[in-house]
Amino acid sequence: MADQQHDDNELAPSQTTSYKLREKKSIQKYQTLNANDESLQNLGQGSGPSNDPHHIIIPQIALEVAGCSDVILDLSMPEVLQTIKDKPFMIKEGVEYRMKVLFKIQHDVVSGLKYLQVVKRHGILVDKTEEMIGSYGPVPESYEKKFKVEEEPADMLAHSHYEAKSKFVDDDNVMHIEWNWSFDIKKDWK
Repeated sequence: MADQQHDDNELAPSQTTSYKLREKKSIQKYQTLNANDESLQNLGQGSGPSNDPHHIIIPQIALEVAGCSDVILDLSMPEVLQTIKDKPFMIKEGVEYRMKVLFKIQHDVVSGLKYLQVVKRHGILVDKTEEMIGSYGPVPESYEKKFKVEEEPADMLAHSHYEAKSKFVDDDNVMHIEWNWSFDIKKDWK
């Protein structure tokens, strides 16, 4: 089983050597810096319960495929995260798809939120993704981010079972959620 485990270094976010983490500002400070920016006026109104320590709630991530229903991974329930690896979903070879994530920010501004993913086949790394989602503040509604369109390989060599590990991390190196999952690439949707 060691070949199916993912090395934490493979899932580490890239670092820009010249980037320096700035001092964290409060919501009030952002609003004061640019009082004329209407988008900043709703910040702080989406704060969740004060006893909920999470700054980000990510209820779902989905695979959006033209002409098909979305494949939705429900990340809101811990018991689903425990079993999702053992229930692979199927992707048809050669289809174009994109991932989308639904998330809500609570309590404070989150800077540089990223989605990281590694995919392995038979223990060998075949893909690594790092998608910048951005910086967001707490507002009453949820955000939705759609990733770039990708295409699954369309050949017999791609037909296989794949193991993946994903996580959301921010510029402060806070890991908000992490999970293992799997998928199969097949010739048809059946």
